[in-house]
Amino acid sequence: MIWVDTLTQGILLGGLYALFAAGLSLVFGIMRLVNLAHGDFIVMAAYLILLLVTLLGLSPFLAAAIAAPLMYGVGWGLQKHLLNRTLGNDILPPLLVTFGLSIALQNALLEAFSADSQRLPTGAISTASIDMGGLTLGVLPLLTFGSAVAVIVGLNQLFYRTELGRAFRATSDDATTASLMGIRPSNIFAKATAIAMLVVTLAALYLGMRSNFDPSIGPARLIYAFQAVIIGGLGSLWGTLVGGIIIGLAQTVGAAINPEWQILAGHVAFLIVLMLRPRGLFPRAVD
Repeated sequence: MIWVDTLTQGILLGGLYALFAAGLSLVFGIMRLVNLAHGDFIVMAAYLILLLVTLLGLSPFLAAAIAAPLMYGVGWGLQKHLLNRTLGNDILPPLLVTFGLSIALQNALLEAFSADSQRLPTGAISTASIDMGGLTLGVLPLLTFGSAVAVIVGLNQLFYRTELGRAFRATSDDATTASLMGIRPSNIFAKATAIAMLVVTLAALYLGMRSNFDPSIGPARLIYAFQAVIIGGLGSLWGTLVGGIIIGLAQTVGAAINPEWQILAGHVAFLIVLMLRPRGLFPRAVD
């Protein structure tokens, strides 16, 4: 029964990693942009939620609802006025720019909030649980996993059932041809990054409610996101969820064997999948 609980907790932890990765997968699938500042934007959103909670006395969920449109605007403006200028056949410019953004965000957060660890207040939900006939599941991990599934379903519906999704797919296939059909790729890319920032805000909410955070943890969240995306297959949203679950399972099993192996086990699982399936488990484009 102990191992059943360990595996279940690993699956639920995978939901958090899938939330970290979904926005990264979305942006890469549409514009082939690798955003090295993705993890730092998650941390920035967590601090924004914390600021709203502290100043206005709101619950973390309500604060996240207010932070979401603000992060949407940040994503839209960043892509429209900065990152679009770096896109092209050369992948180096966006890597350099987003790496610079990562460093700048970490230092800005350090100056604004200090290096002290913070955590969002959770109240009773942090200890609430559901008894599943001998298996006790925390409400917060269940909410995290359910949110991850909802995000993946929502993004897939957006891509395959809406006019914006058709524009995303057309621009991803051939931005030049799409522009001849009246689509403005720069606006499409800006909307994609803005939507990714909505996912980032949700990921930040659960990050802040489930663990401590500080200005320096962004790169580690980025690594988890990259691993989930690569394990699942670049551009595959459902694959991203599977990738997150695999990392979560590996970490919880590793921690059950030896607490010092938790992070290492996740990296080993990533390397094993990469050796066996270099293109990921579900290699396909978002389109």
